[in-house]
Amino acid sequence: MHLLEEHLGGFMGALAEHCASGWGDQQHLDQVLLTALDDYGEISASRLLYIVDINGLQLSSNVFSTGKLDESRVGQDLSGRPYISSVVPSSGFFLSDVYISQRNRRSLVTAVQLIRTGTEAKGFVCVDFELGSLPEMERATEDRRVWMQVKGDPSIRDTLFMQSRAISPMDERIDDVLSTVDELMVERGIFHAKLHFSSSRATLWLFDDPYRYRVHVLDEILNPSVCLAYPLRVYPQNALVPADQVHTILERFKWLREVDETIYLRAASVNIINGIVALNFSCDGSHYLPYEEFLEMNENFWFGSD
Repeated sequence: MHLLEEHLGGFMGALAEHCASGWGDQQHLDQVLLTALDDYGEISASRLLYIVDINGLQLSSNVFSTGKLDESRVGQDLSGRPYISSVVPSSGFFLSDVYISQRNRRSLVTAVQLIRTGTEAKGFVCVDFELGSLPEMERATEDRRVWMQVKGDPSIRDTLFMQSRAISPMDERIDDVLSTVDELMVERGIFHAKLHFSSSRATLWLFDDPYRYRVHVLDEILNPSVCLAYPLRVYPQNALVPADQVHTILERFKWLREVDETIYLRAASVNIINGIVALNFSCDGSHYLPYEEFLEMNENFWFGSD
């Protein structure tokens, strides 16, 4: 969205100035929008352009990116649109939050520019974009390696202290399971592994075939043939998690599973490529954090000090 703002900011300001020069004249406003389609290719991906007054009343036709005009929309009340009530930054330009079109139920975002005559705010010029029609931006979104906590189902949290950990079949063979998963990740091409301790299964993603995951129940994990089902692979050079830290992370999963009988780990995963550890606890709360931070956090962080 930042790239879209960079592309549109200056253009929208100039467009608002052209609108202000003939404010109140529908034919002038329609022509300004039509000319904008010819002069500025960045809005060719838009769905439509239109102008509203400061109260959200539409003053122009709907001008579609194809050049078609729909005058039937002049006068409609758009004050209920989420961006009309938004706080306008000093530049007068902003992008709305994503919202759903009432016409076709598609996800939209609207570029909005405040129109002024002198110092008086008159209205807004708006350009609607369907998210599915936006072109690919040049810079890919960066992976966020930051700690994030997500609260779960309130009904589970409310009954947390009425439950305690039940020993699962995976708990009884936990050391064998962790050793197998360590080998699969370090030597057998598994880059993402999720252990479901409570239900005694593992979900694995293979570096050579990342679009499909494999689910193994406990008997399959403990069977020596499971490792032979995955070919030997050199540890990925682009992995953020060092190979010698994989087992350390898995051992920390075991500790969080066993350290408390009420607040305990139900499931956990590690992705060696992006270095993210994911944890889901008995309270249904989840954590996503870089493996480095995960290994630094002690018992006081997870359960508080005395």
